[in-house]
Amino acid sequence: MPTDPTRWPEPLSVRHHAWATPLRRPRMSNTEDVRPGVALTNRYLLRDGVPVIPVSGELHYSRVPRERWAERLRQLKSGGVTVVASYIFWLHHSPRRGEARFDGNLDVAAFVDLAVETGLDVVLRIGPWCHGESRNGGFPDWVQHAPVRHRTDDPLYLSLVREWFGQIGAALDGRASATGTVLGIQLENELYTQPEHLRTLKRMSREAGMSAPLWTATAWDSAELPEEEVLPLYGGYGDGFWVEPDAPWAPNFRDHYFFSHVWDDPGIGADVRRAQNIEAAKGGPRTPSDLFPAATCELAGGMATAYHRRPRPDALDVAAIAHCKIGNGSAWQGYYMYAGGTNPRGDFQESHATGYPNDLPRLGYDFHAPVGEAGALAPSHAELRRQHAFLAAFGDRLADMPSSLPGVRPTGVEDSSTLRWALRSDGISGFVFVAWHQPHFPLSVYEQARFRVALDSGVVEFPSRPIDIPPGTLARWPVNLTVGDTRIDWATATALTLLPGSTPTLVLIADEGIAPELAVSGQVHSIAPGFSAVHFGSLDVVVLPSSAAASVWVVEGGDRRLLLSDDEVQWDASGRVTVKAATTPDVRVYDPATGSFADLGLTPRPASGPVPGRAAVLAEQVRPAATAVPVSYGKHDGRPSAPAPDVFDELAAVYRLTLPSWAADPAADALLTIDWAGDAAELRIDGTTVTDRFWDGSRWIVNLTDAGHHEHADVTLHLLPLAAGTPVHLPSDARSRLAAVDNQLLDILSIEVTARTTAVEQ
Repeated sequence: MPTDPTRWPEPLSVRHHAWATPLRRPRMSNTEDVRPGVALTNRYLLRDGVPVIPVSGELHYSRVPRERWAERLRQLKSGGVTVVASYIFWLHHSPRRGEARFDGNLDVAAFVDLAVETGLDVVLRIGPWCHGESRNGGFPDWVQHAPVRHRTDDPLYLSLVREWFGQIGAALDGRASATGTVLGIQLENELYTQPEHLRTLKRMSREAGMSAPLWTATAWDSAELPEEEVLPLYGGYGDGFWVEPDAPWAPNFRDHYFFSHVWDDPGIGADVRRAQNIEAAKGGPRTPSDLFPAATCELAGGMATAYHRRPRPDALDVAAIAHCKIGNGSAWQGYYMYAGGTNPRGDFQESHATGYPNDLPRLGYDFHAPVGEAGALAPSHAELRRQHAFLAAFGDRLADMPSSLPGVRPTGVEDSSTLRWALRSDGISGFVFVAWHQPHFPLSVYEQARFRVALDSGVVEFPSRPIDIPPGTLARWPVNLTVGDTRIDWATATALTLLPGSTPTLVLIADEGIAPELAVSGQVHSIAPGFSAVHFGSLDVVVLPSSAAASVWVVEGGDRRLLLSDDEVQWDASGRVTVKAATTPDVRVYDPATGSFADLGLTPRPASGPVPGRAAVLAEQVRPAATAVPVSYGKHDGRPSAPAPDVFDELAAVYRLTLPSWAADPAADALLTIDWAGDAAELRIDGTTVTDRFWDGSRWIVNLTDAGHHEHADVTLHLLPLAAGTPVHLPSDARSRLAAVDNQLLDILSIEVTARTTAVEQ
């Protein structure tokens, strides 16, 4: 790198652009459906007069055992989620007309109460059509087969909906009302050309006793929405199970790895529109309404697995999309899914047999979510919770900072040489966002980057000399950030959080491969990453090493705290910590008074007996698989179909698993991890399938307690081989593994069971 600044490349430049429209307050939550402490503007949501950037995570209560609700909600909270969203699947509640169950894990009122008790807001997606990879899009069969024009203002259809809304309203018993606790209601889902029907559904919801400060509707594919009546919500997936098995990585998927002010994604739901002959809206808006802030409800928390196409996003894929949306100006980060689950038994899934273009597993709905079907945290949980900690600490400032794009931007989705970055600023201070990651087509190191940021308060150039930006960088660098009496001119370490104290502590995380620099009052400091504070007048600064990033937890509840742990950490509304660990838990907490970390006092919860951390599981073959499985089990609309249950039973290998006795102890909360390769799999207990999976190269995790395992259970694993010539789409590593066999692939690399003990903060 040249040492002479005159030979350095020109800085990458961006100029702050102020809001294009004045601050406005729509009718929603201000003059209609008013609730104290909640107000909406065209830029952000206000809570008790303070701008916030909510984080919503989808968790379907009817796909999770009721006894797990509390833990799942704490897992969302520990991930930085502030709002839990859930579909209310008509199909799950009402198998027959006139009957609607709201007991057990269908008790939506109890779910709302528990979420609020955990310190989370609630958005209910009441449909009546939901999709969510459910049969008939969530319609019960008796509704699907009714002689009505579905999803329209047909009076015969509306009479069915009126009954259903009345049943939901009665079950919620005022929780979704002016004096209730439900923050938002989504009407329908992916309805594109019927704004008047959405008005009708809103009126009918009110008639059923349901209202909320926020009314929402999905806005992708230029959906026509009733103006001022619903907050438009967008989505963003980096890949999808719903496209053809041989389809390349589509531009609408690739777009989400770039900064942009176009929020619409025309690809979401395209398969269902085609299958149901639904014409999408044409020529509608592709950017948010001037009346409402830019918001999402379906950023990819992961991805479902269809039989014909099995995308497997990794943690950085998920985090990069969310990171770009923040840089784009997001006022609400919403994820689908944030926690996976298990379908009720009885073929409730989307399938070719029910006319849908995709075959989904009958039971397993893991979604590769940050919190998986088994309740195990995926690496994406750590990637996302750092972003959410940033939003919690700086959201009040960021919410009033519009997004500005640089003068030189990528020419299109094929451009892998132009740096992807953006600015959010109020003209005085701000944050520079860098996103240098995408799947499938790896990026190279971006060499010799410097930045010139033109604010109303002046021009800021940094860093002190050009830097190389490695692939995988997702950076949030502060510019002119004032904390107390100290101003950070700029930093080349990612902003994480701000800790309270007599001397506040700014916490940054070093970006891997980039030496952290910090400029304070015009003086540049090179900071060695570590775990203790560096003092700058009235401000302490901690720059954590990049190697610690996955261990970071920021507790919101009570006083904000910074924790480091490789174990799973959860907390409730008060901020009191619970830890789940396979070995002795190890959690450290930052003490602002000493500027260093100390052990967090934990008390183990007693188990019923000694519980070892991990054990290998013996898989005894009871029956071998067929020696030559078919390449295809048929097609629907040109897409490969999953084998029928009787065909699966005929061809699959069967293994009996010998589990240690402690795996049946609920106190062990045992996880069964199966590292396998093949086509489709089922786990059965006493002959009943408890969950299933299509292979995509990832390990399969099952919670044995949730699956109903008991001391004398007969546990069998059923694995179907995958034919070498299969037309299904697989991730590249799985496809390579399949290519290495001549006939068919069936392999078990390992099976192990892990116990998790629980400890609570003293």
